[in-house]
Amino acid sequence: MNQYIFEALILGLVGGIIPGPILAATFTEILQSGFVKSLRIILWGMLTETVVALVSLVILSSLGLSLSVFHVLSIFGAGILLWIAYSIWKINSIDTNTKVHFGFGKISAMIIANGVLWTFWITVCIPKAVALNATILFGQYIFLILVEVGWLISTVAVAYIFSRFRNLLSSPRIISVTFRIFAILFVYFAGDMIYKSVKYFIN
Repeated sequence: MNQYIFEALILGLVGGIIPGPILAATFTEILQSGFVKSLRIILWGMLTETVVALVSLVILSSLGLSLSVFHVLSIFGAGILLWIAYSIWKINSIDTNTKVHFGFGKISAMIIANGVLWTFWITVCIPKAVALNATILFGQYIFLILVEVGWLISTVAVAYIFSRFRNLLSSPRIISVTFRIFAILFVYFAGDMIYKSVKYFIN
């Protein structure tokens, strides 16, 4: 197997199990509506991330934009995560009146405004995709597809495993604490994005 094909699969598989806004949103949706309905978050997340990857690969990498652009974008992304965290924090029970709706727009905004994701594709994936393209026709697109397929496989697997514990986690006694943990995760992701952006500009 070509080294870069293997690396693409590994990047995708690992990326799918690393805690992040989409995975936290998926877990939240599993608690609210079950595993099957959470799949739309995963699929929409994959669709949007693929667009990000394509834009990075086809356009942004050729423009040579400064990383400053992506760190500024991260600050806006942090604001979106804080807004979602506030909504989740208020949930005390699972019912139709307290559900947090993760629509396509909200999911897309979380991903598009995640400067870390853009930076990851530009600084990690694109160089490897270009290297694969030097050995295989359309290698850069094959690399992109393999990363996304790996991400999809591992994210769905983790979501399914998590769903097996849904009944326990949705118990009235612990539901408030569970959702607040998810809210804190979103706050953490937002703080991490802000910290990295501020650190970048200071240095």
